[in-house]
Amino acid sequence: MKTRFGILLFLVALGGCSSATTSAPAPPPPGQAAQPAPAPVPVPAAPLTEAPDAWQLLDVADDRVPGASVNRAYRELLSGRRPEREVVVAIIDSGVDTAHVDLRASLWSNPDETANNGRDDDGNGYVDDVRGWNFIGAADGRNVEHETYEVTRLHAACERGAAAPAGLTCGEIAEAYRSRSSDVEWTLAQIQQIQAALDAILPVLEMALGGEEPTPEAVSELESTDQMVVQAKTLYLQLGEAGLTPEEVQEGLEAYENMEAYGLNTSFDPRGIVGDDPTDGGERVYGNRDVTGPDASHGTHVAGIIAATRGNGIGMDGIATGARLMIIRAVPNGDERDKDIANAIRYAVDEGADIINMSFGKAFSPDKSLVDDAVRYAESNGVLLIHAAGNDGEDIDVVPSFPTRHYEDGGAARNWIEVGAANWDAGSLAAPFSNYGAERVDLFAPGVAILSTVPGNDFDRNDGTSMAAPVVTGVAALLMAYFPDLTAADVKEILLASAVRYGDRITSEPGSGRSVPFGSLSVTGGVVNAYEAVRLAQSR
Repeated sequence: MKTRFGILLFLVALGGCSSATTSAPAPPPPGQAAQPAPAPVPVPAAPLTEAPDAWQLLDVADDRVPGASVNRAYRELLSGRRPEREVVVAIIDSGVDTAHVDLRASLWSNPDETANNGRDDDGNGYVDDVRGWNFIGAADGRNVEHETYEVTRLHAACERGAAAPAGLTCGEIAEAYRSRSSDVEWTLAQIQQIQAALDAILPVLEMALGGEEPTPEAVSELESTDQMVVQAKTLYLQLGEAGLTPEEVQEGLEAYENMEAYGLNTSFDPRGIVGDDPTDGGERVYGNRDVTGPDASHGTHVAGIIAATRGNGIGMDGIATGARLMIIRAVPNGDERDKDIANAIRYAVDEGADIINMSFGKAFSPDKSLVDDAVRYAESNGVLLIHAAGNDGEDIDVVPSFPTRHYEDGGAARNWIEVGAANWDAGSLAAPFSNYGAERVDLFAPGVAILSTVPGNDFDRNDGTSMAAPVVTGVAALLMAYFPDLTAADVKEILLASAVRYGDRITSEPGSGRSVPFGSLSVTGGVVNAYEAVRLAQSR
């Protein structure tokens, strides 16, 4: 879930990228919410033309975007109050920049571990785990950065003569591998063409601007009768309308080159760095204390959405005052391994996490039973699990994105919230990339152009259900901090009951582009709302 989506949406707009069409999901089943939900505010008559900074904190009535009404909750309902407890939020992700100025005050610290003394002070098996743990690192300090996709690992195993996991055949795996390879190859070729066009037009525009670096404002005002300049201006502005900059095109190029070089490379196997036995699902102790890792951009962005320091005048505000962030590195650039996710969940539970944020997912889960057992363990200890639904424009009632709340041997986790991504434009509410599901996605949350922290004391906008899940996590942590008697089950009930309903609002169905009611895309047909959630918590 780490890919930026602007470039893909631009390609879709050009008509070159196809998506599977699925049938419209059934309406949400009745009786899911504990209490009547608040009605939505009508779409403003004069919608905004771009997302305001940190719009996830804003309110649809006050600010004209369907944000989570966080600022309004603090201003109108929690003014003068302080959190009554600290809430430990585990972030299972790519790593977090723990030196970021806007995150330092929100980091969890293991109270029973002394930093950097080379000893396992608390006897949990993990040496110097002061901020959390890294399950994709080696004892000597090296780290896994790039990984293969799960389908690549399965395909490579089949080619070596191994049997396919239960429920699959090697033929099905080979077809899935070929399909993904084809998609990546096609998209990479298109991005390379866009990059080549930029390489050609940027010098033309720079010369026409008298040596100045092209910017959207300068190019918009540029007038010329030279056809080459006119064509260069047109393409540059088309990219800008799609939300792309030359930097983002370069970022997309690097991402897809990495998919080809690592994710789909059946000969690539970085696991030897870790030094564990990848086939031993019962192995618990491996890795290192480096919770930042070589690429912490994704996890740092997630962390800031949840708990960047509020009111310090730096960058942006997080959602949850009182949250303490436990960092667990288990998600590489590629597909995470089930063993690592299971161990990450268990570590979080054992170290006292109240909530676990999981902004990752994949198409195959060969060791799902390991993750299922860990999820059961979390639920038995009253931990709330919040998962991003995925970014494939798929109906996950039909095409699952793992991990899921549904156990392999039947039943499902109750303390689990599945989150889709909402757009800042209330007139087109479902993000075009978001997965959805009338039965398996609980609610939506802001997930497009979300401003948050990135490594190096910086801030940037990202898109994805990876951003929507921590919005829900942040609101859940806010509730637990100010209403300490609430259980995980209580918090889930409140969040679903208080989500602002947009059931009859017509939106484009992700993936197909068909016009459908927003209410058909999730259980609640709603968008998470901190103001309504706090109001409901106060009335209990």
